[in-house]
Amino acid sequence: MENTNLNQAIQPTFTLLKFTFGLVPIVAGLDKFTNLLTNWEQYMHPGISEMLPFSAHTFMMVVGVIEIIAGIIVLKKTELGGYIVAAWLTLIALTLLASLNYLDVAVRDLVMAIAAFSMARIAKFIQ
Repeated sequence: MENTNLNQAIQPTFTLLKFTFGLVPIVAGLDKFTNLLTNWEQYMHPGISEMLPFSAHTFMMVVGVIEIIAGIIVLKKTELGGYIVAAWLTLIALTLLASLNYLDVAVRDLVMAIAAFSMARIAKFIQ
């Protein structure tokens, strides 16, 4: 398949991944301030909560800001943003695995990390 045809075939999938990994972190980040989707603090490793010099809710709001920034980076600089989101999701999954809680969420986060990493790799060639 010629490069032009390959790019045309991949472009819709790439665009879907770009907007998914751009918008979902922004929405999840905003929800850290409202807890409408879930109570995000329940996912924190107990050891982390105990070490913080501030409340778990404050920590989650900081996490929310980081997620919003990561989502914006995906939308503006997809390759870099994809690697950031992949690393972030991997870190979240490892934290969940270490706490031995929400293992199903940890597995899903690892799968999403692989997808974000794949998007970042594709971005290098398609943009």
